[in-house]
Amino acid sequence: MSASKTFVCISNFYKGSDFMIRLKQLGNTVFLVTTDKLRDKPWPFDHLDDVFYMEGQDTDWNLEHLLLGVSNLMKSTQIDAVVALDDYDVEKATYLRENLRISGMGQTTGRYFRDKLAMRMRAKSCGISNPQFCSLFNDHDINTFADTVSPPWVLKPRSEASAHGIIKVYDKDSLWMHINEMGNNRFKYLVEQFRPGAVYHCDSLIVDGKIVFSITSKYLATPMEISQGGGIFRTANIPYNSDDDKAIKKINEQVIKGFGLKHGAAHSEYIKCNDDGRIYFLETSSRVGGAHIAEMVEAASGVNLWKEWAAIEDALVKEQTYKLPKVKKEFAGIVLTLSKYETPDLSSFNDVEVCFRVPLEYHAGLIVQSDKHEKVLGLLDTYADRLVRDFATVAAAPEVKNLH
Repeated sequence: MSASKTFVCISNFYKGSDFMIRLKQLGNTVFLVTTDKLRDKPWPFDHLDDVFYMEGQDTDWNLEHLLLGVSNLMKSTQIDAVVALDDYDVEKATYLRENLRISGMGQTTGRYFRDKLAMRMRAKSCGISNPQFCSLFNDHDINTFADTVSPPWVLKPRSEASAHGIIKVYDKDSLWMHINEMGNNRFKYLVEQFRPGAVYHCDSLIVDGKIVFSITSKYLATPMEISQGGGIFRTANIPYNSDDDKAIKKINEQVIKGFGLKHGAAHSEYIKCNDDGRIYFLETSSRVGGAHIAEMVEAASGVNLWKEWAAIEDALVKEQTYKLPKVKKEFAGIVLTLSKYETPDLSSFNDVEVCFRVPLEYHAGLIVQSDKHEKVLGLLDTYADRLVRDFATVAAAPEVKNLH
């Protein structure tokens, strides 16, 4: 058995328990750094050697304090890897790696997976199809964009996760009104053309820069639609080797290679535009997808993205060969909504295809699994209608206060 290695996991949200449990099962020392506000969450304490709590949430973390804490830990402990478990933790992990010279993704590459302007520019330089876009640094560039690219456009925070903080605009006057309202924060946004179409996500595992596993799914209601107007989140994996599956996996390979992700997990989004039928890159992240996508992927493929990501990280630091478990090719989908009840009773959803009930408070959600794609889609439609009728509620989207 290989000698134990030491991992520092960083997570600003309550997630990644499967990842940390697997690392510990593989014989490693596992530390967690999380926010003080998550102290009472049921972290897998039995599988953690210690937990360190930072004050503040997300960008309120003092990176100098984080660096000081981890560097003090290093006085008595050799740290082999730092892992960011969520989008918001990528900067923290790259900052630690750069300062403490720990191997792994550095700050420049990290930006390709966090900063939406850096993503756009990198994709363009790699020849990957992208929506047309413009930074908000220069007035002339913005005017040129508005005069030459047909609306609607979306103003996006460069570093927000999911669809938070996106503003849709339909004309040049409105565009400038919003930009002027941003004041000195405008450089933290970009503007890009909004193209209606079907949105897909491709969830991947990467070893030595090569994709060893990927599965393509289609949002049946997009994250942007839900964050803007409420509604039911639904996604399901699409038929294997279909034209869309092959096309998306091809561009996904270009993205992972071009953006320089060497190992780990990736959740990337693509749009098939209604007007030209082409597939465009939307965004990527070096993490497991949220909203219980990991459980859906496991139901369809038998692959637990969190556990396998941990196994990849373990193999990397121990200089061993990673082996992917046997993959099945079935279908699964998730339906999820905010609930007006703290613990909704979903026992009436009792089809044999139901394989997972979302355990979040004030959420109602289920994952269904079948060897037939049409069966999954039919159940998701039926369940969405029932959830709207009996459980659903809409909460105001949180205002984006911290842009980074």
